[in-house]
Amino acid sequence: QVQLVESGGGLVQAGGSLRLSCAASGSIFSGKGMGWYRQAPGKQRESVATITGGGSTFYADSVKGRFTISRDNAKNTVYLQMNSLEPEDTANYYCNRASVFRWPWGQGTQVTVSS
Repeated sequence: QVQLVESGGGLVQAGGSLRLSCAASGSIFSGKGMGWYRQAPGKQRESVATITGGGSTFYADSVKGRFTISRDNAKNTVYLQMNSLEPEDTANYYCNRASVFRWPWGQGTQVTVSS
C-alpha cells in the first residue's frame, strides 16, 4: 500500500511564503507525473500544479508566477514552493499522481493565509 505524507503547511500573512513537501512510501516517484491539489471548505478539490515524469511543469492560472513545483527523485519527494500567498490560497493541500491511476489520498497539509 502506498502512503502519501504532506508537510510544511502553516499559518502565514498575505504576501508570505511556504514550502510544502510530499513523500511517498511503498512506491517511487521516478518516471511518474505528480501533482499538488487543494481543497477549501465548501469547494471541490482542484489541481494546482503538475510535474511530469520528464520534468515539464504546469500550473493553474490562479497560482502561475507564484508557485513552483519541483521534485527530487533521489529522495522520492515532491515540493511546492509558494510565494506571494493570498487569502484565496487557504486550503488543505494534497499531493498525488497526476494520472487517472492515483494512489489513496493522504491527510494533506493545511495552509491558512490571513489578510
